[in-house]
Amino acid sequence: MKTFECACIIGVGLLGGSLAKAMRQRRLAKTLVGHGRNRSNLEEAKKLDIIDSFEVDIQSAVKEADLIVLCTPVQAIVPLVRKMAPSLKAGCLVTDVGSVKAQLVREVEPLIPEHAFFVGAHPIAGGEKSGLCVSSKTLFEGTRCIVTPTERTDPDALKQTIDLWEQVGTHVSCMDVEEHDYIFGAVSHLPHVVIYALMNMLGSLKSKNHDEIISFSGAGLKDITRIAGGDPVMWRDICLSNRDSVLHYIDRFQETLNHIRGGIDRGEGEFLVREFETANKHRFHLIENA
Repeated sequence: MKTFECACIIGVGLLGGSLAKAMRQRRLAKTLVGHGRNRSNLEEAKKLDIIDSFEVDIQSAVKEADLIVLCTPVQAIVPLVRKMAPSLKAGCLVTDVGSVKAQLVREVEPLIPEHAFFVGAHPIAGGEKSGLCVSSKTLFEGTRCIVTPTERTDPDALKQTIDLWEQVGTHVSCMDVEEHDYIFGAVSHLPHVVIYALMNMLGSLKSKNHDEIISFSGAGLKDITRIAGGDPVMWRDICLSNRDSVLHYIDRFQETLNHIRGGIDRGEGEFLVREFETANKHRFHLIENA
């Protein structure tokens, strides 16, 4: 695995901070530079020795970097690349952690100068809490990472990207950008939308004697709604960037929900048992292959 002379982490939050910690532990970069909008957050990262230095000006942050990892909300990435592109040094590898790929990769690739390289990536890691304070050097261990090369991707840059994510503990798969967005629209983006909607519906309910009924919920509701604690800005960007897939799966989910609703409305107990048994099998398969 190549040791980078200088790696720049743009967005030193949960993912960016965790990546910096993992790279520090494994000595994957001689120098780690941070960039972000929040100066106090960058100062804290430096104080904790997560990064060696920071720059609030993005062109200054990237000018010496031979690796740049964009760890910001998806819709912030293209404007950032546009600003930093003139300052990229020869041979620089640019990658990201965005969970939407097709639109992002199409827009970023033309912005990267010929002497630098871009390879899209999506580590499947995170949590309901965000920010530097919950970052961890072990966040990526045992997780998956999707790398999304295109016909324009440089083979050496692709290998470096795969090596980077494998070194911090992920199992890497390569995937077409369109297939990536189709899959993650289903297994990640839709569940977040559904849980946000469920929490908003439950949070608005009142009973005759109680203005807030969610206080009566048990551990089950807390478990299934954990992801509603995710960063709203990040999930806004994901939904808008993967709009077609998200809308497609919302429609599919509504069809499935209406299918079950019909069985309840008709009082068809055996039908409901079959539907719930099928769900049990899918859940078992999910856990077995996690």
